[in-house]
Amino acid sequence: MRWRLTGREGRPDEPVLTCRAIGPVGAIISTAVVLAWAVAAAAGSIANAPPGALSCSGCHASAASVQTPVPRLAGQNAETIVAVLQAFRAGQKPATVMDRIAKGLTDDEIKAIAAWYAAQND
Repeated sequence: MRWRLTGREGRPDEPVLTCRAIGPVGAIISTAVVLAWAVAAAAGSIANAPPGALSCSGCHASAASVQTPVPRLAGQNAETIVAVLQAFRAGQKPATVMDRIAKGLTDDEIKAIAAWYAAQND
């Protein structure tokens, strides 16, 4: 198996890592490497979640393909998330459960959760 760093066709400024696998074993190894990288990348994002952030996914979908009336948090502006959570906590925004959830979070926890969700991508 040989790995080679090249530029994309017509775009030599954008490097692309290519692999020429020799035989079916090389193809299997290449596939395993890519899958391991994808799993590690996803796990790293979850491992860096601040306390409380992962519980939001019980109602707030993480994938854009999921249709729900509850807004997605991933990729939203952190300042907007902070403002909305503070409004829920202060009782200034109508809610079913978010007012009670927000009352249990400190300002620092709200900021950390907002920053983490703002950094998430599909």
